[in-house]
Amino acid sequence: MQQPAPAPAPTGSTTARDALFVALGLVTLGFVVALVRALRARSAAGDEVRPRAPISLVSFVANFFDTLGIGSFATTTSMVRQWRIIRDEFIPGSLNIGYVLPTVAQAYIYTKKVPVDATTLILMIVASMLGAWLGAGVVSRWPRRKIQIGLGAALLIFAGIMLAGMPQIGLLPSGGNALGLTGPKLVAGLLGNFLLGALMTLGIGLYAPCMILIYLLGMNPAAAFPIMMGSCAFLMPLASVRFLRTGAYEPKAILGMLLAGVPAVLIAAFWVTSLDINKVKWLVVVVVTYAAIGLLRAARRERDIASAATAAETQPAI
Repeated sequence: MQQPAPAPAPTGSTTARDALFVALGLVTLGFVVALVRALRARSAAGDEVRPRAPISLVSFVANFFDTLGIGSFATTTSMVRQWRIIRDEFIPGSLNIGYVLPTVAQAYIYTKKVPVDATTLILMIVASMLGAWLGAGVVSRWPRRKIQIGLGAALLIFAGIMLAGMPQIGLLPSGGNALGLTGPKLVAGLLGNFLLGALMTLGIGLYAPCMILIYLLGMNPAAAFPIMMGSCAFLMPLASVRFLRTGAYEPKAILGMLLAGVPAVLIAAFWVTSLDINKVKWLVVVVVTYAAIGLLRAARRERDIASAATAAETQPAI
């Protein structure tokens, strides 16, 4: 199992870290209030908001492996498309809304367990939040075909990153010993996390690319866990507000995703002591690639249908 490796004592203020926890609690509370209001409105409008068993199972499995560093967005996309639980155009919004609470739980656990410079952590989180806010504003208004193309491309990128990181291939850097960033490296880290925050709203997930960013900047691999989980915990509630406002999510999937994900996180973080994650990653690469191809093929069918409809409309009457 790939849990964070031990790291030397962190630099930075414990007070700043505690303030971060308080801020995360307030952000999460704000998200819960917005979610309750949105689901009540959807229910009053006649939409089904009660959780369904299949999505709870999907959430449990995805968040279990998410806690071990694999990521939940790509695996969830593969499963919900295979079982036709969520429509393609609602997948990004449902992922960002439905996995807020499990991700917040991960952030609290790993930010406490793994040392990292408080200033670097906070700035990286803020950068990802800004990227997510801008990204969600765009993605939440995209039509289905554009979502299919974007998700398909994102999943192929995710599969490529995971494949490159396999021990048998070893194309990714191994990282360094730093627990914080300064100067040009800090600027590069902030720009990188800003971009990753924007891409996360599309459904690519932040874990794998953020881990690569951390390695490239020469940081201790252990630092990736609090940075990537803290970034997601803050940016997802922020992005979710925009998805909730536009209605770009599947209401009957959200509660099942939220409620089943938290126990999965706790089990993976505290009770799993041995698991061959590399074998799981190979399976994930295959499944995610299959899902990506399915999304791109669906986008091509959408294009063909639209082209045929346009041709029929422009054909002169006989």
